[in-house]
Amino acid sequence: MLKTGIFLQNRYEILDVIGSGGMSDVYKAKCHKLNRLVAIKVLKEEFSTDANFVSKFKMEAQAAAGLSHPNIVNVYDVVDEDYLHYIVMELIEGITLKKYIVKKGHLEVKETIGISIQVAQGLAAAHEQKLVHRDIKPQNIIINRDGKVKVADFGIARAVSAQTQGATAIGSVHYISPEQARGRLSDARSDIYSLGITMYEMVTGRVPFEGDNTVTVALAHLEEPITRPSVYNPDIPQCLENIILKCTEKRPERRYSSAMELIADLRKALVSPERDFVKQSGQTEVQGQTRPITSEEMEQIKEGSRKQVPYEPEPVIRNHQKPPSHKPKNGGDDDINPKIEKLMTLAGVAVAVIIVVILIFVVMKLGGIFNLGSGKKPTQESQTGVTSETTLGDTEIAMPDVYDLPEDLAETKLKESSLIMKIAGYEDSDTVAKGHVISQENKAGTPVPKYSTVNVTVSNGSNKIDLEELKLTELTGEAAKRLLETKKLVVSTVEENNETVEKGKVIRYDPQNVKEGENVTLYISSGPAVTLKTVPNITGQMEEIAIGMLVDSGFVPGQATTESSDTVEAGVVIRQVETANSQMPEGASVSYVVSTGPEEDNRRYIASLNETYDLSNLIGPGSGTTSVTIMIRLKQVVNGETEYKTLMQPQTLSGNITLPVNLPVIEGAKGVTDGVVEIVETNTDAVLKSYPVTFIVMD
Repeated sequence: MLKTGIFLQNRYEILDVIGSGGMSDVYKAKCHKLNRLVAIKVLKEEFSTDANFVSKFKMEAQAAAGLSHPNIVNVYDVVDEDYLHYIVMELIEGITLKKYIVKKGHLEVKETIGISIQVAQGLAAAHEQKLVHRDIKPQNIIINRDGKVKVADFGIARAVSAQTQGATAIGSVHYISPEQARGRLSDARSDIYSLGITMYEMVTGRVPFEGDNTVTVALAHLEEPITRPSVYNPDIPQCLENIILKCTEKRPERRYSSAMELIADLRKALVSPERDFVKQSGQTEVQGQTRPITSEEMEQIKEGSRKQVPYEPEPVIRNHQKPPSHKPKNGGDDDINPKIEKLMTLAGVAVAVIIVVILIFVVMKLGGIFNLGSGKKPTQESQTGVTSETTLGDTEIAMPDVYDLPEDLAETKLKESSLIMKIAGYEDSDTVAKGHVISQENKAGTPVPKYSTVNVTVSNGSNKIDLEELKLTELTGEAAKRLLETKKLVVSTVEENNETVEKGKVIRYDPQNVKEGENVTLYISSGPAVTLKTVPNITGQMEEIAIGMLVDSGFVPGQATTESSDTVEAGVVIRQVETANSQMPEGASVSYVVSTGPEEDNRRYIASLNETYDLSNLIGPGSGTTSVTIMIRLKQVVNGETEYKTLMQPQTLSGNITLPVNLPVIEGAKGVTDGVVEIVETNTDAVLKSYPVTFIVMD
C-alpha cells in the first residue's frame, strides 16, 4: 500500500485510500500540475512482476481510454514506473447505485428512468466504438453529488470484433445475460440485458434471480421466467414494466437492438407514462421457454461461475481471475489483449523460422555441403549444393557479400569461407539497421587469401528517433510532450476535435522519425465536437411539465430534491440548479428542487396561570345565600380573528367562595405568543376577571 503524502511522478500526491480489490488498490490523490483531485488505481505489488496480470490491468485502461463521454468515468493517464503500474482516472465524489438502492429500498419511477437514460447514453457511446462493457451492474454505476450518472470499470470490456464463442462466462452472475452464462458470443444486447436487470432492481429493490450459489443463479437466467416487477411494486407504469421485460428477454434478438433505441422508449416513458408504446420483437414468447442445456454447456456454466467474485465495495476495485488452463474449443482467453496475442503469434512464427534455418544448417553441415577450410578440394556434390563459398584454389577464395547482415551472421558467413572478421569501426546509418554491416573491406566476389582478416564497419543505427516506438498515442498530450522533451526535441501542440480519442490524449504526431533538436507536432484530442443547447426555464412549472420541457430541449432530468415552501404550491419547481437560458452540452442533466408546500408546524405554544378570585367581591353582602355560574376561557387573536378556548367548563358556585385559578398547562394557537385568560359569568357573558398570559414555544 502507498503511504499518504507520497508523490508519484512529482505530480500526484496520495491523500487517502478509497478501497482495495483483488488486483489493485485505489487511492484518492491530488494532481498538483492541474490542481484537481483524481483517483489512482495501482496494481498490487504481488502482481506487478507478473506480465499476465500487468496485461490484464492495462487492458482496463486501454478499453476505457478511447472513450470520452459525460456518462463514462474518464481515464486521464496510464503510467509504468519500474514495478509500479497505475491508472489515473476521474474522481467521482458520490455513491454507487447499489448503495443508493440499498439506502432507499427502491427508487421512484422518474428517478429510475433518469438514471437508466444516463447509463444507456454511456453504453451507446461505448457500443459506437465497438466496445461491450459485459459487467453492467449497480456496483459499476456511480451517481455524483450533482446527480450525474457515470458508468465505471471497463476492466473486462472487449472489442466486438474480438469476441469469440465458447468463452468462459464473464460478468456478475446476478446481472449476467443468458448468452454470457452459456459462454456464447456477447454483444451490445448483453449490456442491455444487464441494464434491464439493474432497472428491475431499481424499481423493486431486489434482483429477479437468486440462489444458494452462482451456478443456480446462472441457470435461472437461462431457464426461469422472470417475475414481472409489478408483482413487487404495483406502482410501476405498464410502459416501464414492458421496457424492463423487453431488455431482459432471454433471446438477444427480442431485446432492444441498440442502446439508442432503449433511450428513445425511456424518454417516451418520462413524458407519457400511461401510454403503451413498447414494440415487441416478433411473437411474444413465454419467458423461460429455452432449449435444454447440454452437459458441455453445464460444464461451461460451472467453469464460468468459479470465476465469479463477491461484490466489491467500490466499482473500480474488482479482480477478474484468469480461468484455469482449460481452454474453449472455438476461442481463446477473453482476458488476453488482442495486440499481445498478435505479437505472441508473430514471435512464434519468427522462432519457428529460426529453428528451421538451424536444422537446415546442421543437416547441410553433416552432409558435407559446408567446407569449413579443411583444405580439401570440394566434391562434386558440394559444388552443386547450396553453399556460401566459391573455390578459386587451395589458397584463395571469392569474397562473400556480408552487406546488411547482422554482425553474428556476417561473422558466421565469413568463417564458412575460411575468413576472419574484424570490426574496424561503427558508424551511424539511416538505411542500415543497428548491428548490421554497413561496408566491407573487399568487394564481394573479389579473390582474397584464405584465413585472412576482413575489416567490416557495423551500423550504430539511425541517430533519428522512431516516435512509433514511444507509443505516443497511448499517452496524454502532457505526458507525450514531457517524454519528447527528454529526447531533446522541440514540441508544438495542436488541438483537434475527435469523436473516438479521449480528450487530452494524442491523436497523431508528425513526423515519425526525427533527430535531436528537430520539431515534432503533437495533435491532441479536445474530445467530440460539443452540441450546445439552451437550458429551458422550468422554475414555476409543475414537475411533470418541467420534465417534458427538459426532454424536448435535449436534456436529461437530473437529481430532483424536495423542499417545503410557504409561497410555492406543492409539486411546483421552486428553482433549478443549472441556470435557465445558459448553454450546456446536449444530453447533460439538469437538476431541480420541487416544493412540498408549507412546512407543518409541530411546535406547541404553552402558558400557565396560578391565581385566585374571590366571588364575594362580586356579589357583596348576602353572598353566602347566592349562587353564580362561572366558566374560564382563553381569548386569542388568530389570523386577525378572535378565538376562544374553554379552559374550565361552566360550574355553579356559592357566591362566598374564593375560586382557585390554577392552570399549569395552557396550550394556545400555533404561531400566537400571547392571550388573555377570562373568568366569565355565563348567564350574562360578563367578564368578571382577565389575566394576560404569554406563551412559550416548545418543540
